[in-house]
Amino acid sequence: MKNLELKSKCVNLEKLCLLMFELGAEYQKTMHQIDTYFNAPKGRLKLREIDGEIAQFVYYERADESAPRYSNYSIVEITDASGFKQMMMNALGVKAIVDKVRELWMYGNTRIHVDDVNGLGHFVELETVITNQTNTEAQAEHHLVKRALEIDAAEIVPVSYSDLILKSKDGQLPNN
Repeated sequence: MKNLELKSKCVNLEKLCLLMFELGAEYQKTMHQIDTYFNAPKGRLKLREIDGEIAQFVYYERADESAPRYSNYSIVEITDASGFKQMMMNALGVKAIVDKVRELWMYGNTRIHVDDVNGLGHFVELETVITNQTNTEAQAEHHLVKRALEIDAAEIVPVSYSDLILKSKDGQLPNN
């Protein structure tokens, strides 16, 4: 599967909510997610536990860039999260754990995530899923949402939450 994504620090949550409403984005749900990232030779590998009920094993590859970027990913549902997590910890070791509360909003094929990440703060993440459209159409929708939500280029975060967690533990939380 493939999507076009962008992450940004959210400096004004109230304004973001107003802009999503004005855009016509539709609220879907709020979830508690714990992402356990494992050491991987390439890409990123994580177990996502959602509300303590659903577990997904996710592999994705994405460039670390301060611009919208493509992400190729695969997701597999896991029925025994604790057993699977222990096996992966033994085999690969844990890189980082990201604990967040995520609000999911939708606009067309774009998922808008409003995340409150433990230890890092608030972020907005756009993921335009590329299914029955061209890359050009996906880029147009992605740009429209980015512009409507007034995402500031100075606030764009080029790396994953796991990388931010690791840098914050080293006392090197990036400015962007």
